[in-house]
Amino acid sequence: MAVPILLLVLFFSIPFSESKLNEDYYKQTCPDFQKIVRETATLKQAAQPATAAGTLRLFFHDCMVEGCDASVFIASNHVNKAERDADINQSLSGDAFEVVVRAKTALELTCPGIVSCADILAEATRDLITIVGGPFYPVKLGRKDGHVSLASKVDANLPKTNQTMDEIIKLFADKGFTIEEMVALTGGHTIGFSHCREFTDRLFHYSRTTPTDPEINPRFAEGLKKTCANYTTNPAMSAFNDVITPGKFDNIYYQNLKRGLGLLSSDHALVKDPRTRALVELYSTNQEAFFKAFSHAMEKLGHHEIKIGQQGEVRRRCDAFNTIKA
Repeated sequence: MAVPILLLVLFFSIPFSESKLNEDYYKQTCPDFQKIVRETATLKQAAQPATAAGTLRLFFHDCMVEGCDASVFIASNHVNKAERDADINQSLSGDAFEVVVRAKTALELTCPGIVSCADILAEATRDLITIVGGPFYPVKLGRKDGHVSLASKVDANLPKTNQTMDEIIKLFADKGFTIEEMVALTGGHTIGFSHCREFTDRLFHYSRTTPTDPEINPRFAEGLKKTCANYTTNPAMSAFNDVITPGKFDNIYYQNLKRGLGLLSSDHALVKDPRTRALVELYSTNQEAFFKAFSHAMEKLGHHEIKIGQQGEVRRRCDAFNTIKA
């Protein structure tokens, strides 16, 4: 009887909600789901090359707050300030929101009321990562869209660029993520950009005696100072997270960290902290190891606090609940 008992233990160790997801969830009800999302993502990425990075960030911000339930899409109204309007979410990519909304519109015409915005975001994120050279990983489907979106819940659930490594590790650990998974997810910075205000303290206000962080590559620092010279009057000023291959999903981000080319203080901390330095070294020299770790972490992130069944709904529009909650 030992084997059946062991199987039962393994079964019940799998979160119930996660066990209800599967890759073929829409096979009967919306067979063109994956084709429509893929085509929408491909067209959007071709038109706006920053879409992949923006959508990856959007997915992360959604899943870390209230789980992967598209709560970040909800628009605020006179009775509720939603996640999208939290300060840290003000810089989320309009292209990322648009690629999901476009796919939702096409799917509502093909199979109305069937596909959740949460599933579209998860699928589109994976598709866009592969389009720019990143790894393919399976996306299990069946998430429902959440009933709650509160700006007040955002700040405490997302890492900040000025946090210490202790604080960042604890934030991820509290959500069930290991240090290895955190470092792998941070590798998403291999694409995209950050606004100057997120790293200018390292350039202009590092300390009273040393305005610029001495551990930034000097030529890199001078270039960033020119790029961000007017950041106080132009908050849109930004720089690529990976100055070498900003549009390609690869492991150059980790190589940059070792060269003093990490943009954010939280990036640079990865190569300084003994708990994360070995992982930076591994991923910088072994892209396959990074891709494998990133894929695993993204699958896990995609199952974080998901809603199934009556826990959520399939929204008709991604930016509004189907029914107004009292």
